[in-house]
Amino acid sequence: MANKILVTGGAGYIGSHTAVNLIENNYEVIIVDNLSNSEEKIIDGIEKITGIRPEFYQFDLCDIKKTNNFFAKHTDIKAIIHFAAYKAVGESVSLPLKYYHNNIASLINILQNMTDFNIPNLVFSSSCTVYGQPEKLPVNENAPIQPANSPYGNTKQISEEMIKDTILSNKNINTIALRYFNPIGAHKSSIIGELPIGVPNNLIPFITQTVAGLRKELSVFGNDYNTPDGSAIRDYIHIEDLAEAHVIAITRLLEQKNKQNFEYFNLGTGQGNSVLDVINTFEKFTGKTVNYKIVPRREGDVEQVWADTSFANKELNWKAKTSLGNSLLSAWNWEKKLRGIH
Repeated sequence: MANKILVTGGAGYIGSHTAVNLIENNYEVIIVDNLSNSEEKIIDGIEKITGIRPEFYQFDLCDIKKTNNFFAKHTDIKAIIHFAAYKAVGESVSLPLKYYHNNIASLINILQNMTDFNIPNLVFSSSCTVYGQPEKLPVNENAPIQPANSPYGNTKQISEEMIKDTILSNKNINTIALRYFNPIGAHKSSIIGELPIGVPNNLIPFITQTVAGLRKELSVFGNDYNTPDGSAIRDYIHIEDLAEAHVIAITRLLEQKNKQNFEYFNLGTGQGNSVLDVINTFEKFTGKTVNYKIVPRREGDVEQVWADTSFANKELNWKAKTSLGNSLLSAWNWEKKLRGIH
């Protein structure tokens, strides 16, 4: 009997790619998503790629009654990967309470049900934003946690603290928090990819939508940072490399190979690229020109951050394999297929 894994936010960008990888590794996937930033047709995409349709439930995990009812009916779940959260840094600055309510309440409900129904394993979708603006780069897992630069980053810091406190009171729960840097790209089939509802908050879908003619131009937030070309630097990791790490983490927990109740790993490439680097690389790999303009810095943005991934490389036997150029090309191939561009 395959182990049943609950993927919250499984119709979303990272969730859907992870669901595919789980199914391909013979896990039984069950998805809960409120479709606030995704569409049900993504479930069709997962089925198209894998030949297996995951069980799907549409409701909001902040709704305690619906969440409790769901868990009461699914007592055979062996592990949870919790993606369901709002994730736009800029929006969190203007709508902080929306972020605190959604990201914290949903996790409280999940941890409560894990306790009530003896679900022992959790992989938590964390973020490099927990580090704030690190004093030293690349940032490793032992870096001191700085004050968060945004309410979004703060919800990830608070979430990790809530998980730690829950584990202290319940030794039966084991968690791996994956602190990822900037996921980009799409599945090699071009059947699923990053499809934000409305105006994208992330760089890559904004680039691809601009080139596809859906957006007039890309705004580059700031060219006066203390970086080689003045634009902000991030660590861009391909979505399939990231999905693979979640499956490795789940397997580690199910096989009880974790070394403590709460482990956390950086997931990135170990390389920093500026926004202007990304635009230039996209143009080189696709042959397309990106129409962009420089605008003032965006509130909540960190100047530069990239990962020291040596701990995850060693401990999880995992490494990001896809180059920036190929990651960007996969994003463009997905956009073209989506829009019917030849």
